[in-house]
Amino acid sequence: MRKTVNESPGQREGERLFLIKPGELTLKGGNRGAFETILRRNLRAALEVRAPGARVFSRPGRFYVVCAGDQGEQVAGILGRLAGIAGWAEARVAAKTVEALGAACVEEGKRLAESGARSFKVEARRSDKSFPLDSYGICCAAGDAIRAAVPGFEVDLKSPGGVISVEIREKAYVYSLGKKGLGGLPVGSAGRGLLLLSGGIDSPVAGILMTIRGMGLDAVYFHTPPYTSPEALDKTARLAETIAAYAPGLRLYAVNFSGVQKRIQERAPAEWSTVLLRMAMMDAASSIGEKRGTKCLVTGESLSQVASQTVENIGCAESRARVPVLRPLIGMDKEAITGLSKRFGVYETSILPYPDCCVLFSPPHPVLRGSLREAGRLYEALELGGPLREALETASLQVFRKSRGT
Repeated sequence: MRKTVNESPGQREGERLFLIKPGELTLKGGNRGAFETILRRNLRAALEVRAPGARVFSRPGRFYVVCAGDQGEQVAGILGRLAGIAGWAEARVAAKTVEALGAACVEEGKRLAESGARSFKVEARRSDKSFPLDSYGICCAAGDAIRAAVPGFEVDLKSPGGVISVEIREKAYVYSLGKKGLGGLPVGSAGRGLLLLSGGIDSPVAGILMTIRGMGLDAVYFHTPPYTSPEALDKTARLAETIAAYAPGLRLYAVNFSGVQKRIQERAPAEWSTVLLRMAMMDAASSIGEKRGTKCLVTGESLSQVASQTVENIGCAESRARVPVLRPLIGMDKEAITGLSKRFGVYETSILPYPDCCVLFSPPHPVLRGSLREAGRLYEALELGGPLREALETASLQVFRKSRGT
């Protein structure tokens, strides 16, 4: 993709322009430039896959994407999933004259009215103070022009059906029907973590939430064939591909934990089996993270949602982690998590009926408040060194360098 950062954004015949408002990276003071560079890189990388030939421009406080007329849907999908973007809209570009701006506002007013809005207001920002009208004057002139051109479309400053925005920068930009972005920070600005990915609802949401905080992700899935099915592994790979739309470059490690699970069944009290399995997962995940250079583990645990997620049992599991463990869902209930799962596009895959090993081997009466000392004693007695080494040495790897998702 051709670098065009120093050119003025504009549209050729038949092209479409999207105006992008960065998220909280605008508050980063002296580090703002570094965050903007990461966001620009992420945006270009995503466009190369979904909208080849699209051009990226940046100006203080704004990014722009100009694409072919038939690439609008693809660009919109990218902007909706790219962390670091607070909002975006398809915009019209006009010359910086009162007449050209008025004509663009009229066209945008017609578009807004056609969307079903019955009233409007105009909001203006004039970064270029040489424009002959100030912000108030722009609003008045645009409002009058729109009312005259669109019968019955009235101004409502308190509760408008839609807002037409005008920005006077290097050119004049006019837009409405803006979309809210994910916000947060661009992926790659906050290090890299390793997500313990199950086939359920919670862990994909946890991973995506961390990408919105700027974290790059890899993922690890523990399966126990033949007890867990090939369909369960395929389901997890599909979840990983969806997450990769938010975390490009995600690597999925699939670790065969059958030997570890067998050792736990042979040597541990049944009521402790899930807690000990979680401890082994933390142990193995830490080893993968050390080789990959990830700085933390990420889980989908929510306090007291299931028996293994009481504060005591969480502490037992974490005792085998050798890096910090982040739990973005810890204070959320299932309804809130499910809502995010639907919003992020992972819900339908998450509910496919292929259970993971934690569900399959859950004991009927699990320990609820495990003692950390007892957990450590039981874990050492398992002598898992050999089974863990074998599991890690035979792990498969799938890399999602470029997501095909929208």
